[in-house]
Amino acid sequence: MLVLNHIKKRFSEQKPLKGLKIGGCLHITAETANLALCLQAGGAEVFLCASNPLSTQDDVASALREEFEIPVFAKKFDSRDEYYKNIERVLMQNIDASIDDGCDLVVTAIENWSRWGKNLKFGTEETTTGVQRLRSLERSQNLKYPVIAVNDSKTKYLFDNRYGTGQSVVDGILRATNFLLAGKNVVICGFGWCGKGIAKRLQGLGARVTVVEIDPIKALEAYLEGYNVCNLESSLPQADIVVTATGNKNVIDAKHFNLLKDGVVLCNAGHFDIEINIKALASVANKRPVEGRTEVEEYDLEGKTVFVLAEGRLVNLACAEGHPSCVMDLSFANQALAIEYLAFNHQNMEPRVYVLPEDLDSQVAAIKVKSLGLGLEELSEEQKEYLQAFKYGT
Repeated sequence: MLVLNHIKKRFSEQKPLKGLKIGGCLHITAETANLALCLQAGGAEVFLCASNPLSTQDDVASALREEFEIPVFAKKFDSRDEYYKNIERVLMQNIDASIDDGCDLVVTAIENWSRWGKNLKFGTEETTTGVQRLRSLERSQNLKYPVIAVNDSKTKYLFDNRYGTGQSVVDGILRATNFLLAGKNVVICGFGWCGKGIAKRLQGLGARVTVVEIDPIKALEAYLEGYNVCNLESSLPQADIVVTATGNKNVIDAKHFNLLKDGVVLCNAGHFDIEINIKALASVANKRPVEGRTEVEEYDLEGKTVFVLAEGRLVNLACAEGHPSCVMDLSFANQALAIEYLAFNHQNMEPRVYVLPEDLDSQVAAIKVKSLGLGLEELSEEQKEYLQAFKYGT
């Protein structure tokens, strides 16, 4: 994580976060550990909890506690009650800043503001679902402090969401099922940046990809990219694998189960376990699901078997290890710079959702380009003048 290490070196010298208590509700992975160590190097006290009960890497959590004295309140397979109890433990530290992935930390703080939230001054948000929740809080005037939507930075969504999700979702499916993807009919629900990345990687492995969308512009884009585009009713009967990546609830619902063929695999790449209606699926199954392979549950529906990966939770983190570190480098560099920016500017900011300033976004990209040994062209003075002038025509 060359960009994050570059920032960490400067943080170690300048200590821009000295005296801050930062609470992070994030996937507890090696990449997150590097972000925590960067913030610690900047002078902050860091406290972590998980943003998903299945994404914690217990060895990483243990190393952070024992070797770096960073409290981590998380373990893999936490129950829902344990999950929220751990969020509360982070809030009990009287944190000044939040780093969230899904907005559970922020919402819990706001719902218990007089008890745990009063010290919070600013925060950041990592993922699309969390940004949606933050904007809802802002619209209802319930957001209590300024938050930078790191997910809306170009060096986040263009790379992490597209290339990171694309590769890690495929990795999760393969680890869980050991399927040959070539020739498989795969239905992808949602063609945002994550859906685009998933579709591209599956297509590259020889899968026959169908995109399901509600947005006509995205549907046209998918069609012109070479994917089949149709609704769920038409696409599900042929599907070998279904991947949800919408951020919405009950995308695969009770009305769809009779359309599924024997042996279909259902998995979710959205942040929360709401996109596949697991409760409805369990209610129509003939018996309790059986775990045939790790994180693969078999549901028996009138003589056909439906396989669900990772309980409908994030397949790339529950069945694999999440995004590769080189792409998380960009996202977590954004997080570090956003926290630094807010530390010095939050007093002049309203309780709204903000985007990371463009110069910081470009700075992350520039450091990454340099670290990869890539060359950039430079504009001449004449070219700079031309781009800023109106008088030059045909």
